Amino acid sequence: MLFDFLRYYIKAGNAHSIHSPFVFELYTKIYKDFTPQEEFQELENLRKKLRADDRAIQITDFGAGSHYKNRTIKDIAKHALKSPFWAQFFYRIIRHYNYSHILELGTSLGLTTSYLAKAAPTGKVYTLEGCPQTLQVAEENFDQLELSHIHTYVGNIDQTLPDLLERIEKLDFALLDANHRYTPTLSYFEQCLAKVHERSVLVFDDIYWSDEMKKAWQEIQKRKEVSLSLDFFHVGMVFFRKGVEKQHFVLK
Repeated sequence: MLFDFLRYYIKAGNAHSIHSPFVFELYTKIYKDFTPQEEFQELENLRKKLRADDRAIQITDFGAGSHYKNRTIKDIAKHALKSPFWAQFFYRIIRHYNYSHILELGTSLGLTTSYLAKAAPTGKVYTLEGCPQTLQVAEENFDQLELSHIHTYVGNIDQTLPDLLERIEKLDFALLDANHRYTPTLSYFEQCLAKVHERSVLVFDDIYWSDEMKKAWQEIQKRKEVSLSLDFFHVGMVFFRKGVEKQHFVLK
């Protein structure tokens, strides 16, 4: 991964290298906007609380991550939660484009989910988690934050995602942060394609996490449905805007 990062960093550009008006706006007005929001402090207080929670829960893992049978909540919070930078970036994207139909694969303790929900207070957030006890903790957090527009689904995402997609109208924003393997990642992408539209964005977490994830990301960005892809190393994003030349950006 260190080699991948060095190669990425050499290739990555900044605002001066962006020739697409859409990407330039996203990079300068959303990605680089560090204006604090009122909700951020409440959510970061929750992060601190989770990082101090000594309770142990039993982990059911369908993905390619940890194989521990039991973990403390504070250990999960330390290693599995999205950083404030990325969670707040997702918040700003949803706010800026006024997204209202939001999907998350991989709820974990629900902190990133809460960021997504705070960004769309009148929207609907669907979040899927494989581990029942982890989701129970997340639901406690949703109740504490009074986020009643979050809809949770527990079980193997290979089974819960198709059922959910049959019942929802469309996808504006989807964060895929679940099974970090080649075949499941491509399967989730293919299934989400049926519900995306011209303004949609799919976000893939940990695109350099393994050889399988790198291969999946490379294939996804080449798909004919994808008009624009952004590589931020930690996450990759694909858009489906019509009438534009297919482009790929590697950005610092």
